[in-house]
Amino acid sequence: MAKATLRRFEPADCQWLVARHQDLYARDEGFDDSFGPLVAEILQNFCEAHDPQCERGWIAHRGAERLGSVFCVRQSETTAKLRLFLLTPEARGQGLGKELLHQCMWFARSAGYRDMQLWTHESHQAACALYAAFGWQLIDSKPVHSFGQDLIEQSWEVVL
Repeated sequence: MAKATLRRFEPADCQWLVARHQDLYARDEGFDDSFGPLVAEILQNFCEAHDPQCERGWIAHRGAERLGSVFCVRQSETTAKLRLFLLTPEARGQGLGKELLHQCMWFARSAGYRDMQLWTHESHQAACALYAAFGWQLIDSKPVHSFGQDLIEQSWEVVL
């Protein structure tokens, strides 16, 4: 089997990213149909207005098969935000999440950000364990009702 690699996000990836987020979160978390439009809005904003010097997205792939994504976007002059971190089920457990997270954090550091933040849910245990392993700290946790589910929303940050 060929090794999975990372490449820069392209606008042609949008439809796949929205569909995979919607499908996987519906299947794994029970999210309703409001999640896909949120992902589409994030991607539309990125495509229309991102600054490639300080914002970037990556797609993990094996040949033509897309396996995952991660994005680094500007939150402020000194803070980047990690967004749309996703691995398809067939790509999990192979170190690809570590590679995506490492690439995103390396880019943020090299773009001059001093720290990064992200927003997630407590139920994403594998991702949260990976964040902690990379030095991220949980800074806030609260119960919410989002995407048709009762969830524990979390905010994490890391000093770069």
